This record gives sequence, C-alpha cells and structure tokens, in this order.
Amino acid sequence: MSVPETKISRSYHQEDIQQILNLAISRQVDGEEFSREQLVEMASELGITSDTLLKAEQEWLLQQEEQQQRDQFNIYRRSKLKQSIGKYLITNSFLVVLNFLTAGHLSWSLYILLVWGLGLALQVWNNYQLHGEEYEQAFQKWNRRQQLAQAAQSVFTRINNWLKDNNKK
Repeated sequence: MSVPETKISRSYHQEDIQQILNLAISRQVDGEEFSREQLVEMASELGITSDTLLKAEQEWLLQQEEQQQRDQFNIYRRSKLKQSIGKYLITNSFLVVLNFLTAGHLSWSLYILLVWGLGLALQVWNNYQLHGEEYEQAFQKWNRRQQLAQAAQSVFTRINNWLKDNNKK
C-alpha cells in the first residue's frame, strides 16, 4: 500500500530529512560501500561545502574511535567479571567443602558465600549498566590509564631504541 500523495508532508525537519535519506540510501545500495569521491559528490549535490563535509567526517571518525574504545572497555569489564566469578566459585566451593567436612554441616561458609555473592551480584549489575554517570566515570578512568600506559610504552620504546643506537656506535 502506498501513501496517498495528499498525506505526504511537503516540509521536513532536519532529523526527518536525515532519517528519510538514511532509509533511501540503505535501500538503494543494499550493503555496497561508497568511495570518498562518491561521498564528496553526494555532499556537493546536497549543497554541503567541502569544509563542512571534512569537519563532519572528522567528527564521525572521532565518534568511531570513541565507540571502539568503549567496546574495548566493555570487553575489559566482562573479562574482569569472569575472573571475579571464577574466583568466587573456586574459593567458595573450597570453603563450603571444608566447612562441611569439619563440621558435618554448613555454617560459617554460608556467610562468606552470601556476603561475597552480594558483592559479586552488584558487580554484575554495574557491569551491564552501559549508561549513566558511574559508567562514564569508570570509562574515563580506564581510558586515562590506557593513555598513560601507551605513553609510557612509547617512552620506553624510544629509550630502548636510543640505547640500542648508542650501543652500536
């Protein structure tokens, strides 16, 4: 069923235009990639200046880079969570068995199991909260540590290369 011509609005908001063009492009090419020249040509046909296109492209690249960093951060958090779950299971299994063998029933090990389990449940909850202030703070902290580690590695590599060059002389 097609929409009658009289029902189609003749003026659009910017967001509407973006959505319509996104749908049209996705249906037109069905997974085909565009070259940068084609992007420039499309922008020119839409009346977008090359300077505006360049700034938008740079902003898009920064957004892509940040999304990759967030994906790496989420993978890091999940791996830390898996480690915590593994430690919880191994340690508490040992404590439960030890408690059962020494006392003949479970007593003190249940307290450890429950308290540690509560902490682990909170960690699981926080791990799957991908929005909010706490997530942003954790991401920024992790990102700063990553940048410091990269800077330290770069300095170490330069010093190492300098020492190698001086030893050859």
